[in-house]
Amino acid sequence: MFIQVMKSKIHRAVVTEAKLSYIGSVTVDENLMDEAGLYPNEKVQIVNNNNGERLETYVIPGERGSGIVCLNGAAARKAQIGDVVIIMSYGIMTTDEAKDFQPKIVFLDGEDNRNY
Repeated sequence: MFIQVMKSKIHRAVVTEAKLSYIGSVTVDENLMDEAGLYPNEKVQIVNNNNGERLETYVIPGERGSGIVCLNGAAARKAQIGDVVIIMSYGIMTTDEAKDFQPKIVFLDGEDNRNY
């Protein structure tokens, strides 16, 4: 049997931009992507702690060290600049693999998208 398991999470990221006039996706600082083990174009779920919105989109790399978390396209309607979000990705694995799997979790400060 295969199950979906959380593969990685960026916890308490702050939305730095929201661009409605864009094709879609979420732009994330490439350093944060590396720390969380996220890949360009990987599907992610975003949960907004400020308003309870949940959405799925895909990740595109943002400038390294910039701290950028930008919701693009329709996703820009789901958050405002300054909202705190959680960005999660999932993997598909067997139940045996899942027993020992440890997700990568990046805890941010909830202010300028830096690790605390």
